[in-house]
Amino acid sequence: MMAKTLLQAFFLMLLSTFLVILGDTGSKLLSDVGFSQLWVAWARFFIALIILLPFSGVHKSELIGLLDWRIILRGVLISGAICSILTAIKTEPMANAFGGFFISPIISFILSWLVLKEQITWERSILLIISFLGVLIVVRPGFGMTIGMFFAVLAGIFHGIYLAMTRWVASSYRPKFLLISQLTIGSILLLPFSIIDVPSLTAPNLGFLLLSALGSAFGNLMLVLINRKTPASVVAPLIYLQLISASIMGYLVFSQWPDILTLIGILIIISSGLSSLWFVGRGK
Repeated sequence: MMAKTLLQAFFLMLLSTFLVILGDTGSKLLSDVGFSQLWVAWARFFIALIILLPFSGVHKSELIGLLDWRIILRGVLISGAICSILTAIKTEPMANAFGGFFISPIISFILSWLVLKEQITWERSILLIISFLGVLIVVRPGFGMTIGMFFAVLAGIFHGIYLAMTRWVASSYRPKFLLISQLTIGSILLLPFSIIDVPSLTAPNLGFLLLSALGSAFGNLMLVLINRKTPASVVAPLIYLQLISASIMGYLVFSQWPDILTLIGILIIISSGLSSLWFVGRGK
């Protein structure tokens, strides 16, 4: 049963991470032609909200959940994560930025132990330390760390807490409500930036915007569905699939490829993450 659960989680997370990276690719394409990252972040929240709300089946009785401090904090965290990663990928290759971003599973893993009281083992704890060393190789703090990498790490911190919060509230709210709640909170929080800087939208840019909004929305919906039935200790290693998607998409769309040192760090992160999943499958 554990093997079947892991396999299902793997394919769902593979789809989820691909959709999220697809959304971020659309956002970077917009940033490259002069769009403000904060405006793009607001637009992807708002457009996804408008498109998905009629299909969400959210009831009036559920709206009280928008006043739950956990729901509000979760929405603020994902807003901060998206704004930060969009800022990072504006100046950094996607693979590099997501290498720094991958402090996220480490934060989630630790919080799942400290706050959610999920069991961890020494095997996976060692792999967690190895993964962190991989992040340090990519980020290189104090050795030429750029402002883009700073925002990548900041995005990872926000996202790691968001993952733990998602796991915490997943049993209390429907997945579609959780998605709509974060889209609503993000739209409201970033609304001032939508008024300050209104860009002109051509047909290609509108297509990139829809790609950004829907890729992110459906990717995060998949993540909520996974968290509803899968322990955070299983979900956290699978997040590393996003790094593979980012590397491939960065190369195919932007002709960006990590330098040797960054590539070594990325390979360490991926290897430790997938090894952690292997230990989960063996019940360790």
